[in-house]
Amino acid sequence: MPQHYPFSAVVGSDDMALALTLSTISPAIGGVLVRGEKGTAKSTMVRALASILPPIDVVAGDRFSSDPREARPLSPDGPFSPDAEVETRAVRLVELPVGATEDRVLGSLHLEKALSEGVTEYEPGLLARAHRGILYVDEVNLLHDHLVDLLLDAAAMGRSTVERDGVSIEHAARFVLVGTMNPEEGELRPQLLDRFGLTVEVAAPRDPATRVEVVRRRLAYETDPEGFAARFADDEASLTDRIQAAQKLVEQVDLSDWALLKIAEVCAAFEVDGMRADIVTARAAAAHAAWNGRTGVGRDDIRAAARLALPHRRRRNPFDAPGIDEDLLDQILGDDEPEPEPPTPDQLGDDDGEGDGGDSDGTDSPEQSGGAEGDSSTGGSDSSTGQSDSSAGQSDSSAGQSDSSAGGGEVTVASPQQPYRPRLFTVGGTGAGESGRRSRAITETGRRIGAAPRAGQGGSIHLTETIRAAAPHQLARGRATGDAGLSFRASDLRLAIKEGHESNLILFCVDASGSMAARRRMEQVKTAILSLLMDAYQRRDKVGLVTFRADGAELALPPTGSIDIAAARLSDLPAGGRTPLAEALLKTADVLRLERVRDPRRRPLLVVITDGRATHGDRALDRAHQVAAHLGATGVASLVIDCETGKFRMGLARQLADHLMAEYVPLGEVSASALTEVVRGGLPETGAA
Repeated sequence: MPQHYPFSAVVGSDDMALALTLSTISPAIGGVLVRGEKGTAKSTMVRALASILPPIDVVAGDRFSSDPREARPLSPDGPFSPDAEVETRAVRLVELPVGATEDRVLGSLHLEKALSEGVTEYEPGLLARAHRGILYVDEVNLLHDHLVDLLLDAAAMGRSTVERDGVSIEHAARFVLVGTMNPEEGELRPQLLDRFGLTVEVAAPRDPATRVEVVRRRLAYETDPEGFAARFADDEASLTDRIQAAQKLVEQVDLSDWALLKIAEVCAAFEVDGMRADIVTARAAAAHAAWNGRTGVGRDDIRAAARLALPHRRRRNPFDAPGIDEDLLDQILGDDEPEPEPPTPDQLGDDDGEGDGGDSDGTDSPEQSGGAEGDSSTGGSDSSTGQSDSSAGQSDSSAGQSDSSAGGGEVTVASPQQPYRPRLFTVGGTGAGESGRRSRAITETGRRIGAAPRAGQGGSIHLTETIRAAAPHQLARGRATGDAGLSFRASDLRLAIKEGHESNLILFCVDASGSMAARRRMEQVKTAILSLLMDAYQRRDKVGLVTFRADGAELALPPTGSIDIAAARLSDLPAGGRTPLAEALLKTADVLRLERVRDPRRRPLLVVITDGRATHGDRALDRAHQVAAHLGATGVASLVIDCETGKFRMGLARQLADHLMAEYVPLGEVSASALTEVVRGGLPETGAA
């Protein structure tokens, strides 16, 4: 069976195919980030890419894939003689798992030789293997922060430096970084996002005929993989030839003053940060011209490059959708451009004309199908749910008034204001969850605070403690004085214990009843929640949203890593009706119990946002306090944000916090600056005699 679905057999992903192709023609572009719903052939297309790339020459026997044309390649296996043997091999596609350890990525001390022979030898990692190839990270948005830091360093410097466990090594690490992600599972760290040269948004095709072709091709591939691959063998070979011709031609492409000025005008108009956008757009435009067999950059080349290079660099708020205004792009580019010079036969080399064809936008790649990842129709279910919730909220709002039996009063929808920097709220104690930036935890990264026996689990070896554990047993193991090396047993291995920070589940329980419906109050509440959502986004938390009004509570957003969806649900949240506080706390307890089963390592932080009133049912307030006391007894870390305002306050939110054994915070003190003012106000004045 062929290892991968053919690249040229994928239909409906023209932008993705173009972005991947341009990055392989000019690796200096910086790679590709592919964002899209599940089932859209993201992973399939990336894995198929390596099979159409032209082979490369490497120094035979070199573990770091050094280019024999380099005078002084940065390889620990060097230096190499001028007449060193050269071998030709396929370009490697190296996959970096999101759960990989730092040792596996960077490489480290060869543990077996160090323990058995007492020899210090470096064992290369994934970055070394990916040199001059493709480094692929599926679900890149879920990558741990310490691995993100390693990728940032390697992408910026083009080399990897290892200083650990007695190893001091530096080697070249230039690769095409390709990442795929589903935005519903969380966003990407901004520093890493900027390192991707190009970005593409993909979605399942909506045209029924295209979807039929997707299914037909996938079923044909599964029935007869060899025959299916043979059908597209000529297309695959043509793509390889065309890429090879473009790789030779791209160095001869002329970026005229007109082209550079247009690129600068486009980047300035879209208010991108820094100069990397200009540089990447210029490189992508040159690659696009070479892909289409031209030696001059024209309007269509700049347009195609800007569509891929600018959406993720445009200045925007964290919850704004990516993308650019293509009408504005066309307006900036205009219609006038100098005619590019056609390539000469010498510039095209031995190419048979494959590079000469194609439409000006570069979307003339062979037919492509999204059927490689199976059921594309299931993609985007959360998004569609969000739309229905949104429309439901608008329907409630347009209704004007709720049923009198539900408490009466007008139902309103308020919009949040500009978010602010909130205080940091954490879960007490020391956890052991996923690496993040909120609460203290024992993690794979951080400062080393001790060591423990291996006990079968993985992790980084604490070499000093391993030697210390083995040293007292040397005589018993028959090691004589003067013998080289120590005698080790598996029981001697010690793993480093590191303390860092973890991400948490932030579960919001939001009062949307009539007592909260005053527009000014709901604006403040939504602004506070939006600010806390931004904080959760930066700290890599999962979030969930329970709302309550009228006669019940609703799980408006199941716990997810997508802060964008939470912000959208919050914006459309209506307010009005009675206050079923007890029902809300019961619903919250159910959600926490289920999440404890699904993800037992992730500790929750419950954030209840209410004025403390309870008006639904008999003895509503007593029932709410009883449920709160039961929930507090489970030990869940909680926070009650009091939304009550005015001179005469009932203090019900503080009573709720006492029963819940939660931290009590007035709404006005959620902001970090507000807390600073409170502290400053309590300090005695100084300087006056």
